[in-house]
Parts: sequence; C-alpha cells; structure tokens
Amino acid sequence: MPRKQTAGKYKLKTHKATSKRFRLTGSGMLVRTKGGKSHFRRRTSDRTKLLLSEMVTVEGKKTIVRVKRLAPYMEH
Repeated sequence: MPRKQTAGKYKLKTHKATSKRFRLTGSGMLVRTKGGKSHFRRRTSDRTKLLLSEMVTVEGKKTIVRVKRLAPYMEH
C-alpha cells in the first residue's frame, strides 16, 4: 500500500527548550515561566518564592515571533 502524501515538503523540528519554557493559553496569549527557582533560595522570602511559580505573559512582539518560529507546532 502506498504511503499517504503529507501536506508540505518537510517537517520542522521544534526547539525543545522553547517548548518547555513557553506555553500558549486558550485565548492565544504566549506565557512564560519565571527563572531562578532552583538554586540559592534559602535567603529568599516565602512570598518571593510563591511569586516565582506564576506564569507571565510575553509582551514583546519580536519575542513572540521568535518563539513561534522556534516552536511551530505549539498547541493551544
């Protein structure tokens, strides 16, 4: 049985670090995780550590374009 033809010519590879750091919300906004969560946290206050767990929306237009290029199949 012959193979089914794909839509395009090539599959694009996803940049794995980008797909782990960024996520798309249901409304299509790009959100990112905060850094500094794993090392030298003993002197940090509990409130600051709690705030590090939040996701932050990405504001820069060029950053959004770069992330969408690095992770072309990022799902909603």
